[in-house]
Amino acid sequence: MGTKLSVSLEGAFEPEIAPRVDRPPTFDPQYGFEHPRKVREMKATWEEMEQWRLKPGQRDYCAHLLIDLMKCQTKNAPFAGHACDGQRGAWDKCEYDDYIMRIKEFERERRLLQRKAKKDALSA
Repeated sequence: MGTKLSVSLEGAFEPEIAPRVDRPPTFDPQYGFEHPRKVREMKATWEEMEQWRLKPGQRDYCAHLLIDLMKCQTKNAPFAGHACDGQRGAWDKCEYDDYIMRIKEFERERRLLQRKAKKDALSA
């Protein structure tokens, strides 16, 4: 009933080409693109995030939408469920898009590291 996990991950983890998620990318973010990529910027300020007591995991590129949702919830409490559906949907979509972007960036970094390792192996 299905394959074992060890079989499906065989040879998938190679520490020398695994991207580090706790560090900035090792390659230029514009490398390989014809047109410059748009630089992401925070729309919420640190003061706003402190004021709304956002947790460290919530202080991301979608924090401004979370703050809007929290404002709506406090304004419409205790019946904020349907009144804030638009803000909830916008925040959820932003979080999902950010998650997908991080996955794509991780995969791009992994592939560039693989490519660099192959070039180094050929030149040696």
